Amino acid sequence: MKYEVDELDHGIIKHLSKDGRLSFTELSLRLQVTEKTIRLRYKNLLDKGFLEVVGVVNPLAVGLKAGAIIQVKVKANSISKVIEDLKEIREIRFITLTSGEYPILFQITVKDQIRITEILREVNKIECITEVNTIIQLEVHKNTFEYIF
Repeated sequence: MKYEVDELDHGIIKHLSKDGRLSFTELSLRLQVTEKTIRLRYKNLLDKGFLEVVGVVNPLAVGLKAGAIIQVKVKANSISKVIEDLKEIREIRFITLTSGEYPILFQITVKDQIRITEILREVNKIECITEVNTIIQLEVHKNTFEYIF
């Protein structure tokens, strides 16, 4: 049976995406339901895979001051292989399959431009990659984990 996220679930997700440390008591006050209801709904959202609990790192606070978005073209029938190779590079924090002339896009956040260069050298060693387009991030103005649905 498919689970449908309702208005209360949306409220829990919305509040926790802004402040993941809100207590069940605070959530129950804000959403005007009992704490027990919040606990049950929260557990259900976790169990059904709608919600994950993680700590989000502020990259600047831990010395990661440089970032890049990198697009790659690959040889025919090699997308899966390239994605698996890219997953092995620790600094790659996001990989996505895209439409257009660059079928793979990934993002890195590192300590400096020197590390960006080193990672690009690693990427260029991946045999099936035929072309790389690098976009250096100069400033990040919004980075949210709040999803509208």
